[in-house]
Amino acid sequence: MSSQQQQPTGEPVYDDRVYRSSMGVVSGVLMLALLAWLCGDGVLRGSGDTPWISLAAALFLVPLVVAFTIRPAVFANDDRMRVRNPFRIIELPWAAVDAVRSGYSVEALAEGSKYQLWAVPVSLRERKKVNKQQLRGGGRTGGRDQAAPEAKSPVPAEPQRASADRIADELQGLAERGASRPGAQGSVSVRWSYEVIVPAVAGVLLLTVLLATG
Repeated sequence: MSSQQQQPTGEPVYDDRVYRSSMGVVSGVLMLALLAWLCGDGVLRGSGDTPWISLAAALFLVPLVVAFTIRPAVFANDDRMRVRNPFRIIELPWAAVDAVRSGYSVEALAEGSKYQLWAVPVSLRERKKVNKQQLRGGGRTGGRDQAAPEAKSPVPAEPQRASADRIADELQGLAERGASRPGAQGSVSVRWSYEVIVPAVAGVLLLTVLLATG
C-alpha cells in the first residue's frame, strides 16, 4: 500500500509508482557478472598492457550496461512523472503532458516534444497474443447462461491488455486526473546523466589510447 505525504497546499501526494523492465534488470545483472569475470581475469592474470586494457574496457562497458538495462525506470505520482532513461532524466508535471501512448514504444508527448519511456518496452509478440485471445473469447457463447436466464448476469471482465499498453493507460489516467492539481503545474525539465556519460567517455578514450600505443 502506498503511503502518503502532505503538500504545503494540504493535498495528499502518494508515493511514486515505479515501472521498470524485470527482464532488463536480470539481463543487466548477468552481463555485469560476465564483464566482472572477463575483466577480472584480464587484470589478475594478464601481462603487459592487458590489465590496463581490461580496466579501461570495464570503465567503458559497465556504465553502458547499467544505463541500458538496470537504470531505466519510470516514477509516477499524483503530480508528475519522472522518466529515467539511459542518458537523461526527464521531469514531466502532469499539466505539461499532452498524452501517453503506446505504439512501437511507449512515449509521452509534452510541450511539442516526444519522450520515450525506455523502462516500458513494447512486446509486439505479447500484444499479438493478447489480441488473438480476445478474438477467440469474443466468439464464444455461454450455453449455461441460455439455459438459466433467471441467473444473475456476470459482470463483464475488463479486456486483457499487453503490459506496455496497460502501463500507458495507467499513466494516461494519472495525467488526466492530476493535470489540474496545484502541484502538477510547471514545465518539462531535462537533465543529462553525467554520472553515466563521464565514466563511459573516459573509458573509451583510455581504451583508444592503450590500443593505439600498444
